[in-house]
This record gives sequence, C-alpha cells and structure tokens, in this order.
Amino acid sequence: MSAPTSTRRGAARHSELFDALVALLLAEGFAHLTLDDLAARLRCSKRTLYALAGSKEQLVRAAVVHFFERATTHVEAAVDTCAAPADRVAAYLRAVAAELAPASARFVDDMAAFPPAAEVYARNTRAAARRVGELIAEGVEAGAFRDVPVSFAAETVATTMVAIQQRRIAGATGLADAEAYEALAALLLHGLARP
Repeated sequence: MSAPTSTRRGAARHSELFDALVALLLAEGFAHLTLDDLAARLRCSKRTLYALAGSKEQLVRAAVVHFFERATTHVEAAVDTCAAPADRVAAYLRAVAAELAPASARFVDDMAAFPPAAEVYARNTRAAARRVGELIAEGVEAGAFRDVPVSFAAETVATTMVAIQQRRIAGATGLADAEAYEALAALLLHGLARP
C-alpha cells in the first residue's frame, strides 16, 4: 500500500468520524456526554478520539468548526444556483435555515453555554451577516432592490443574526434558529422589493 493511498483513507475516516460526531452532537447536544460516551456511541476507541483532538472540549470545538465549514460550503452552493439578486439572498438565508434545522435545542443551548463553541458560532454569524450585506449590495447595484443604505440593511441583518445566535430570538419568540432565519428571509425580501 502506498503512503498516498493510506493518507487518503485516513483523511476519509477522519472526515467520516467527524460527520458522525457532528450528527450525534446536533441531535443530542454535548454537555452531558463524556468522552467514554462519545467513543461508545461512535463505535470507536477513546484513542481514536484523542487522535482527532486532545480533550473532549477540543473535540467539541473541532466538531463545531467542522459543522460550520460544511454548512458554509452547502450555503454557498445554494447561492451559486441562483442568478437574480432576490433569489440569491433568499437562497442564502434559507440554506442557513436548512443547515441549522437538524440542530436540536439542546445542541444550540450547549453551544451557547460553552465559550469555545459559542465563539465559533459567533464568528460564523458575523461572516454570514457580511455575506448577506454583499448580496444586498449586489442587488442594489443591479437595480433589483430598492436603493436602501446597504450598510444599514447589513447591520440590521447582522443584529438579527447575532440575536438568533445568542438565543434572544428563541427566548422572545419561541422560534427555533432555523425558523428565525426563514422569517428573516421573508421580512428582508419583502422590505427590499421594489414597489
């Protein structure tokens, strides 16, 4: 067996294990799970998990990073299928909602309560808000949206996205994060539409 083949298999197993870990954490959260629990549920050894990260905390953070990297790829792929500015904004926010849909309330609460994961979520929320601002600017420049102050629209979206990430929207409205992103898409698109 050649080294490149072995390396490819190792990378594939690594990605497969992270995908399984992410699915488990999304469904059940992570605060209550020990490293022994994770190894048993993933049908691997603790040693295998330690090869991925040096502690449960590092493993959870790495899994959250993996989740958001994969989600970003899927969201951008959804945007790339659209040409019209309104469709691109809608595709972006709806794809964010779809990516967050499998996240249980327990996962989102655990993520908010665990600073390393909360920081990853916050960083991704800021990046998403910037991206929506870019999409709005493209639509205004193309004449597809009202001539709104793009920086104001982007800041409004960013503030709402941060409120979703910090669980304030869920607390105030009872909406899950995915539902809140769907509502934001509808509100934003109706506000930007030309009369």
